[in-house]
Amino acid sequence: MSEHKPTEAELEILQILWQHGPSTVRFVHEQLAEKKDIGYTTTLKNMQNMVQKNILTRDEESRSHIYIPVLQQQETQKMLLDRFLDMAFGGSAGKLVMQALGDQKTSKEELQQIKDLINKLEGGDQ
Repeated sequence: MSEHKPTEAELEILQILWQHGPSTVRFVHEQLAEKKDIGYTTTLKNMQNMVQKNILTRDEESRSHIYIPVLQQQETQKMLLDRFLDMAFGGSAGKLVMQALGDQKTSKEELQQIKDLINKLEGGDQ
């Protein structure tokens, strides 16, 4: 994976591409514009910069260029989480989880998924 750490704006673009697959600038811009006021040329420039940084590749076969993420979602999330965990919680996953669960409304389904993960990590089958 690239050592480049995506900026907040780059992560917003990556989220769209991870969710919808390879897309045009226009499509990505329309998705971004639903959430915030952003100009088309800003989206275009961000995506062009991401190609230069090897975060995206561009398929130039069709009239409208299609942009494809180079960074994989899970690898990028892990890298960013590891960095955040070190910076904000001294590397303690336990402190992060306690903070997250203490401040947020967690559904019964999410709690069950967390219990299942803990059980799996402890080597249990129940």
